Amino acid sequence: MHILPQLRKLEEKYRETLVVIGVHSAKFDAEKATDNIKEAVARYNVRHPVVNDVNFAIWQHYGVRAWPTLMFIDPEGKVIGRHEGEFSLSDLDRVIARMIDEYEEEDLLNFDLLPFQERAIEEEARPLSFPGKIEVDADAGRLFIADSNHHRVIVTSLEGEVETVIGNGEVDEFTFSKQGFDDGVFDNPQGMAVDGDTLFVADAGHHAIKRVDLADRSVTAIAGNGQQSLFRHTGGEARANPLNSPYDVGLRKGILYIAMAGFHQLWAMDVEAGTIEPFAGTGAEALQDGLRMESLLAQPYGVAVQNGNVFFADSETSSLRLAKIGEGGRVVTLVGTGLFDFGDAEGVGKSAMLQHVQGVAVGQDVLFIADTYNHRIKRMSLATLQVLNVAGSGKKGSGDGPARDAEFNEPAGVAVAGNTMWVADTNNHAIRVIDLVHGEVSTLELKGL
Repeated sequence: MHILPQLRKLEEKYRETLVVIGVHSAKFDAEKATDNIKEAVARYNVRHPVVNDVNFAIWQHYGVRAWPTLMFIDPEGKVIGRHEGEFSLSDLDRVIARMIDEYEEEDLLNFDLLPFQERAIEEEARPLSFPGKIEVDADAGRLFIADSNHHRVIVTSLEGEVETVIGNGEVDEFTFSKQGFDDGVFDNPQGMAVDGDTLFVADAGHHAIKRVDLADRSVTAIAGNGQQSLFRHTGGEARANPLNSPYDVGLRKGILYIAMAGFHQLWAMDVEAGTIEPFAGTGAEALQDGLRMESLLAQPYGVAVQNGNVFFADSETSSLRLAKIGEGGRVVTLVGTGLFDFGDAEGVGKSAMLQHVQGVAVGQDVLFIADTYNHRIKRMSLATLQVLNVAGSGKKGSGDGPARDAEFNEPAGVAVAGNTMWVADTNNHAIRVIDLVHGEVSTLELKGL
């Protein structure tokens, strides 16, 4: 997911000479189903063919060892190179340009477009497109919806009356300089945190944190420079340093806590001082508890701050964890046991199992969970660590009704106020509402969008 925007820029620049073929070798069970892969292809705006390598046959044939891996094949079908891990867009651009010049001199290139390149992908007309996260401001009676693939944030009442739309819904996909970065636009906005008339947004596609003045709808970048960092660093001035796929934010006493998925870390930003630094995790990908900066995380996608704790969804380990704020704070795992341990089971603490959990929200002594690949919403008691299913049959679908019979499709974000929970039901392109008292699920109708 982190390299797809980079590849898309190269595909567009060299569309007459470069063909990308994606090979999807799944880790999670939910990622092996072809229908799920089709939805992911649409969600991440993938415009090239994708192979479902469900049995790892292609992975083994090419001797692949890591996600992601790039294999380079010349016009005569020979493998001429490989690259493991993420890459510098400008470096890869120069390599491909040199290859094209060389093969053009040898008269080996075919400039005819392939059928899939000739067909423009037309997004289905719908109010929302893969909403990733949702935030609630109960005092002001407002919902904030990250309409991620429309590159905008929608502000509504709690009943779905649209008050305003922030962001113009456009992003320059193919600008090489700073990836089309601009203060006033979003690129795949995700998690949000509200403080009065200020909204903080994790702008994942721009690798930035942006601040929205809700009074005048202005958008200003406060962290990140629009470039994806391909190396871990120690932070510093927030606007001067590149970030790596921030997916969620939580606010406490002027400090933004950031799920920095691409770094496998949590970061902290002092908003007033304009500085940013790692908060938890060494940057290595694994599940290991300990002192915050000695712990190991794996693609944290969701955060929720309560008192002195930062609760977070560590997606690649299918775990719920917390990082204690303050000197000597530690990271503790509440649910989850390892990088390749996942499932769907209620239970207490580590006897419970989740699958690629992406969203968390704190209620009254309860942590609510978007158990994404299990298509369920769950809850964990902060007192006993007991995990129970709140809503979702576990079957992918869109049906409303009694909570445990209702259906979701990879929900990624949750927000709660009182006895009501709102869910960003990502692959259903919808916001769902759960009545926690009566145990009923309904779909929010957006009015006036």
